[in-house]
Amino acid sequence: MLRALPDTNDHEKKTDRMRLELIRHGQTDWNLHDQLQGSSNTPLNDTGRAQAHTAAALLAPYDWAAIVSSPLSRARETAEIIAGELGIELGAAYPELIERDYASREGTVATSKIPDEPDEDFPDIEPRESVARRGIGALEDIRDTRLPLDGDDSNIVVVCHGTIIRFTLSAILGFEVGHIDNAAANTVEWANGEWRVLTVNGAPVDEIVRSDA
Repeated sequence: MLRALPDTNDHEKKTDRMRLELIRHGQTDWNLHDQLQGSSNTPLNDTGRAQAHTAAALLAPYDWAAIVSSPLSRARETAEIIAGELGIELGAAYPELIERDYASREGTVATSKIPDEPDEDFPDIEPRESVARRGIGALEDIRDTRLPLDGDDSNIVVVCHGTIIRFTLSAILGFEVGHIDNAAANTVEWANGEWRVLTVNGAPVDEIVRSDA
């Protein structure tokens, strides 16, 4: 469920601070049928478009310099809807934000837990470490390209995919976070030379249930 973002009006100014709002794309028919999408280019369905409009309404009270996204159509369309609603720049598509590659399993329904590393059931999936590394690298690329354009204390919306968001947040936090909802907001801040996770699925990070507990 979407929740209000944390109030940033009284946030203490820090050198080279940037806040990124990581939004999972809206629903697709493959989501609806629990099919693995990965790097497949699947479009939003009507529910997904409605979710994108709802996400835009949640983001509207805050100041955003731009919105960027994964190049896959479900993420790009979500970003286009949000950018149009908020009247902000639709920025670059970052290939590093593409969802985890499930290779030969894309389009199938997973009947067992998806492993971190390739195994007999998932022989050619992208390893978890690779996905998390791409995610962190994407955040750093966005920081390095947008800070000179938008200045310190800027806020950027980033639309991408559930698994890469989950693995990236888990890597920053040092513990496993659970499922990322379609069109949910996940707040990450760069400040004092490090990344911090502030919210997961719209909830403050200290309120989330650790999935490894």
